[in-house]
Amino acid sequence: MSTDPETTEETEPEGTAGESADGTAAAAGGEDASADPTAETGAGGEGESAPQLSEAEAELAAQRLERERIERRKAEKKGPVEAGTKLSGKAADLLAAVRAVESGEKPVATVFADPEPAPRRPAPEPVRRPQPTPAAVAPAAPAADAVDAVRRVLTEGGAPEALAAQVAAALGEDADEQLRADPWLLLRVGGVRIEHADGFARALLGAEAGPDDERRGRALTGWLLEQAALAGHTALEMPALTAALAQRGVPNADEAVQSAVAEGEALVFQDALDPRAPVPETTEEGEEGQERPVRILVGLEQYALAEESLADGLARLINSVPKEGGSAAAWEGTVTAAGDFAGDLARAVADHGLVLHTGGQASLDEPAALVQEAHRQGLRVCAAAHTPHGQGHFAARLAMLHLPDSPPADGPAVTTVAALLSGAEGPGRDAEGALDVDLLVVVDAPQLDVETAALLVESLPDGARLVLAGDPEVLWSAGPGRVFADLLAARVCPRIASRRPDPGPLGELVSGIGVGELNQVAAPQNEVVIVPVRDAGEAVHRTVQLFTDSVPRAIGVPADETVAITPGHGGAAGTRALNAALKERLNPGPGRFGGFDPGDRIAYSPAPGRTLPGKVVKADTEGLHLTCSGYPVVVPKDRVEQSVRHGWALTAHQAVGNTWRAVVAVLPGDAAQALSRPWVYTAFSRAVSHLSVVHGAEQALPRAVAEVPAKPRTTRLPVLLATQLPTTT
Repeated sequence: MSTDPETTEETEPEGTAGESADGTAAAAGGEDASADPTAETGAGGEGESAPQLSEAEAELAAQRLERERIERRKAEKKGPVEAGTKLSGKAADLLAAVRAVESGEKPVATVFADPEPAPRRPAPEPVRRPQPTPAAVAPAAPAADAVDAVRRVLTEGGAPEALAAQVAAALGEDADEQLRADPWLLLRVGGVRIEHADGFARALLGAEAGPDDERRGRALTGWLLEQAALAGHTALEMPALTAALAQRGVPNADEAVQSAVAEGEALVFQDALDPRAPVPETTEEGEEGQERPVRILVGLEQYALAEESLADGLARLINSVPKEGGSAAAWEGTVTAAGDFAGDLARAVADHGLVLHTGGQASLDEPAALVQEAHRQGLRVCAAAHTPHGQGHFAARLAMLHLPDSPPADGPAVTTVAALLSGAEGPGRDAEGALDVDLLVVVDAPQLDVETAALLVESLPDGARLVLAGDPEVLWSAGPGRVFADLLAARVCPRIASRRPDPGPLGELVSGIGVGELNQVAAPQNEVVIVPVRDAGEAVHRTVQLFTDSVPRAIGVPADETVAITPGHGGAAGTRALNAALKERLNPGPGRFGGFDPGDRIAYSPAPGRTLPGKVVKADTEGLHLTCSGYPVVVPKDRVEQSVRHGWALTAHQAVGNTWRAVVAVLPGDAAQALSRPWVYTAFSRAVSHLSVVHGAEQALPRAVAEVPAKPRTTRLPVLLATQLPTTT
C-alpha cells in the first residue's frame, strides 16, 4: 500500500456517530438492516390489452402469485387443528404445545415426535414451450373516499395527513374504523415510531390509552418483529422479545406476546437446541427421560411460511435427484468435458440436487464452465445473478468460454433472480408451472433472503440441480435470513470451495481480510492507496479530490467508473453529505425534479433489497427517466423521493453485487462503531483496479477486521433442515 503524500498529519478524529451501515437501528439486539434497500429487475412483460407495468410491479405481482401457490400447497397437507383461539394448522398446534410445556402438562420431548414424511411429488415430464408473458396485475391504489376517511381520523389524532394513503393501503377495507378502534395500528406504516403512535392513541382515546393497553402490547409485538426482520432475523427468541417489550413500557410482556399469537399476528415455535439429538424415550415404568433442550421463538407468519417452504423445497430437491435417467449421459458428458478445471463441481452437481460453491470473483469461472458444458451437452441450463451488473459480468465470462461450434447467440440463458421469478427473462415454465430447467446456477447467492430463496426453490421441478455460488465473506442479504450461510453451516449438501484466488494486490488484500488480517500489500501501480484524514470534513474534501483529480490523473480511471463507499447514509461523511459534495463538483444543477438533474448518478430502488445504479436521463410529466444497466426506467413523480437517491456514494449493502474500476472507501472517525470484517471485505472487494481508503478510523479498521465478525441473525432454517436431512461430510 502507498500513503498519499499530501496528508500525513493525524489527530484525534472528530464528529458524532453517523447512521449504521444500513441506515436503521436494529430492534431487540438485531443486526442493522438497509434503510435504503434497493432492487433490480429485468424488463417487464407486455400484453396486448394489459396495462403497462413497471419492473417492480411485475416482480411483486409474480411473487404474490407464487406465495399463494405455496400457501395452497401447504394447506393441502394440513387441516385445521383445534388449538388456541382464532388459529388453525401449525400456528395453533405450536401455540398449544408451548402452553402445554409452560404449564407442565406436557413434556418437551413429546413435541418433537417425528412427523410422517410428506409424500414427494413425482418428477414431471418437462414441456418445452415459448416463454410465457405473465398477466400480472398491479395492486390497486386505495379508493379516494377510503383515504379521505383515514385522513379525518389522522387529523383528529394529530397525525400527519400525508400518512393517509399508506395507512389505507396497510389496513385495507374499513381502515378508518380499524384505526379509530385501535390507534396503535398506525405502527404498521413504515417510519412511524412508538412515541408517535402513543401520542396518536392518547389524542383519540384520552385516559383510556395507557401503557398496559392490550392493543398497545399486541401492536408493539408486531412492530418489534418487523424491526427484527429489517435487521435480518426471521424470528426472535422469546426472552429477547419480552425484554424489548419491557424496555418500551409494556408492563406484562408475556401477555402481550400471547395476545399477538392468539390474534394470529405472530407465530410461536419450539426449536431444539440440538435438533439432531435423539428424542428421549419413555422407560418401562412410564417415566420420561431427560427432556431435550429447546428455545422458544416468535416470528411473523410471512417469514415463517417462507422459511418452512424453503426447507421443504430444498429437501425435495436433494431427495428427488434420480440416480439414473435419460439425462445421465448428458451429465456424464458434462463431467468429462469439465475436466480438471471444473471437474469437482461438475461431479458434485451430477450426483446431487443441491451444491454450494464458494470463492471470490475469479472463482466464477468454474460455475461458468459448468453452465457452458452442461448447455453443450443438451441440458436445459439457466444462470441468475443478483444484479444486472452481475448478470452482464457472468455473461461475459461465458462468452470467453464459447467454442467455435457453440456460437454466443445459442448460449445458455443468463438473467437476474428478479427477472427470472417475474417471468420477464429466462427459460419459461413447464406444464406444472415449474421453471423449465435441468440446472439453475445462482451467483451472488449470499444475497438471497428467505422469501426470494423460497420462491426460487419452489419454482424448480423435481430432479433439477441447483448450484448456489458466492463469496461467503460478503455482507448478508438486505432481507430477512442468511440462507447461504445457514446452508454452509447445516452441511446437508456438498460444498465445493474454489482454489482460484483473486489476482493482484487487491486480491491479496481482500483475501487477508477474509481470514481476519489487514495486511500491507505491495502495490507498484498504486492499486491500493491510503489517504489519512483528521475529521469528517476533510474526508469529504479528499473524496471529492480523488474523484475529480487524483484517480483520473494518476490511475486513469474516470469519475464515471469510480464509486465512494461509506458506512452509513447520515453523518458528516455519510452518503448524503458525500453525494451533495460530489454533485456540486461533478454535475451541478438546481435539482428541478425532486433534487435531480439530467446526468446525475443515482441508486434506484424499485423494490426492497437490491441497488440498481444508473443515471438520470430527463424529467417530464411522466416522471424521472433513468437508465440503469442499459434498461430504461421511468419513476413516477410520487415515488421519486422514496425510491431514488444520488449514487456517487453508496453504502456497502447498496454496493453488493456490483463492481467498479475504482473504489474510494470512506472511513471517518465516527464510522468506527459501524465497521465489521464483512463490511470492510465487501467495500474493498468492489474495486477491480484501484482502491483508495480515506482513513480516519485509526485503529478501529484493523480491529474490525480482526475482531468484529458478522452480527448474528436468528433464523430457523438450520433446525428445519436438520429435522429433514442427514448431514454430509
